[in-house]
Amino acid sequence: MTSVLAAAALVLTAGCSSVGRDAPGSGRSVSVSGAAPGGSSSRQAAEPTPPAKGSVRVVRTVAQDLKTPWGLAPLPEGGLLVSSRDDGTITRIDENTGQKTELGRVPGVSAAGEGGLLGIALSPDYASDHLVYAYLTTDSDNRIVRMLYDAKKPAGEQLGAPDTVFRGIPKGMIHNGGRIAFGPDGMLYAGTGESGNGALAQDRGSLGGKILRITPDGEPAPGNPFGNSPVYSYGHRNVQGLAWDDKQRLFAAEFGQNTWDELNAIKPGGNYGWPDAEGKSSDPRYQNPIAQWHTDEASPSGIAYARGSIWMAGLRGRQLWRIPLKGTEASAPPQSFLTDTYGRLRTVVSVGGNKLWLTTSNTDGRGKPQRSDDRILEVEVK
Repeated sequence: MTSVLAAAALVLTAGCSSVGRDAPGSGRSVSVSGAAPGGSSSRQAAEPTPPAKGSVRVVRTVAQDLKTPWGLAPLPEGGLLVSSRDDGTITRIDENTGQKTELGRVPGVSAAGEGGLLGIALSPDYASDHLVYAYLTTDSDNRIVRMLYDAKKPAGEQLGAPDTVFRGIPKGMIHNGGRIAFGPDGMLYAGTGESGNGALAQDRGSLGGKILRITPDGEPAPGNPFGNSPVYSYGHRNVQGLAWDDKQRLFAAEFGQNTWDELNAIKPGGNYGWPDAEGKSSDPRYQNPIAQWHTDEASPSGIAYARGSIWMAGLRGRQLWRIPLKGTEASAPPQSFLTDTYGRLRTVVSVGGNKLWLTTSNTDGRGKPQRSDDRILEVEVK
């Protein structure tokens, strides 16, 4: 716990139509769990169950010719903020015209391997404070900073100096995590990776391989399961997807190694098994995923909740997955869409109702960029 407390002490302060094929129903490659952590079967039984089959329609391309887009944050006044992993910039996209305005470059970003400028999130008080939070890789660590966004300043100068709110998250060429999101409770959640050192995931004194829960100022959030620690759950390999359903329950997606990628229902203090378990396990110490995929079918990054389902972007899998929910369980086998249509998919954001923003990730060094890549798509789901 010493390293966690040291990190906290350093606080100073994320148009064409296409419908894909259904996922296989046999459960050999894609499977769902019959039991979920922390769920009440009587409560879940009273909740409506979404249809087993859904649909997806790509309405239009919102923006194109983006370089290594990673984080995406819709602005309440209109427009989308998108971070570039490799360039270390944040750009505002006009969602009606696709026009790009670079806010500025975030200083201190060290982009190498899977690291760089990753997730972004707006302050819960954005309407009054105009603060943008970002998760980034530096020469020494992964950290979370916040910056003042002033749209009245000239393009390229609209980001204030970064104020570090949390530091000391392990960095590596791989497994840097990077997704940040403010929860319904107003606290900031961060998905981290174990930086290629699996032992960190089981070490509650390390910030690697965790979901962290902190205040907007970077302190361990009140009510965390391990006292004065930012650790909310552990035993993760590389968390890059965070989303809450309409009952304020948290779900997270993470990369497996060679066998199983996972979608998990997150229980405070839960141990999700890595590196001792990949995918479902018979060991009662570990929380089982509610759905799992072979790594060539998913390699999941962002997730979002809409229409009673989790929607999960697949990188290596090059498809968008729908996981219908009943409580904290998958109510039907996952269903896939857009398979091999737009290449690698990185981030998915719910706009409310049945609308999603979806980013591609073909310029990240592992994809095959096509003309106009990378893109932001407007997607209608049912």
